[in-house]
Amino acid sequence: MFALALLSSLASPANAAIEALEPISTPVEVVEEAAPEDDSLAQLPETATNGEAGSQACDNPRRTWIEIPSKTSIHMPANWAGASFKDGPGGTMVVKVEKSGKINREVSVGGEVEVSGIVAKAKVSISAKVGTEVGVSVGHEYRRNVTSGKYGHLQYGSWGYSVKWAKYETSADRCGKKLIKSGTAKLPSSEVGWRYWETSS
Repeated sequence: MFALALLSSLASPANAAIEALEPISTPVEVVEEAAPEDDSLAQLPETATNGEAGSQACDNPRRTWIEIPSKTSIHMPANWAGASFKDGPGGTMVVKVEKSGKINREVSVGGEVEVSGIVAKAKVSISAKVGTEVGVSVGHEYRRNVTSGKYGHLQYGSWGYSVKWAKYETSADRCGKKLIKSGTAKLPSSEVGWRYWETSS
């Protein structure tokens, strides 16, 4: 009985020491990536500085997000042999895709890390057909009459978009948004086809 009591008294300090060594978790503020369709923070005023959190702090969530302030419809060419033709003067052009391949997105320097966010935002705010790349298969044929005396040009590609994008974060006081980086991107869509134009020579 005495031995058991002695062992119990010896074990207690050791257990207390182990418990004292366990790390104490402290709350950490997590900066979340906003969902592409969440535009509530986009309405915040832009600030040049990160601001100070104080008595005037707002209750907006701490997040980073992508905005696309402008877009332009473009034709992204398939830049390989068998996807571009010129003929004339006059007559009729009959062409078809002779080689398969992929048309990839083009992002300005420094924007590669944000590609997935840019595309996700574009899918919601521009078109669900936008992506990072589109495949081109062999065989799409097209016929076009060329104006007399002119030369016809046919270029196969994707009807995509040229966009300006910006990445923001909530300011420290949560009352505004601060620009982290911005740039441009060309995004292909699943809509592919021929672009035609004429020249004098």
